[in-house]
Amino acid sequence: MEEEDEVPGPGVTLLTRAECHLCEDARLVVERVTTDLGLGWREVSVADAPDLGRRFAEELPVLFIDGVQRDFWSIDEARLRRLLSPA
Repeated sequence: MEEEDEVPGPGVTLLTRAECHLCEDARLVVERVTTDLGLGWREVSVADAPDLGRRFAEELPVLFIDGVQRDFWSIDEARLRRLLSPA
């Protein structure tokens, strides 16, 4: 039995698929915001996480922060900055 892909853990994670223009746009926003704030992030392709791909197929790209889904389709830059900035 295959182990089910889990929702990404700590930090900023962007779930994407190949040849997805929304994913490309989201990647640029996440890169810009995390670079400005001195934070890291990671990208997970649904090709490497097929269970997540099935679970979030209609919402890609999906942004997770510390394992919580925060945005999908279009990443709002101002919202992402607020979510990642220290209080």
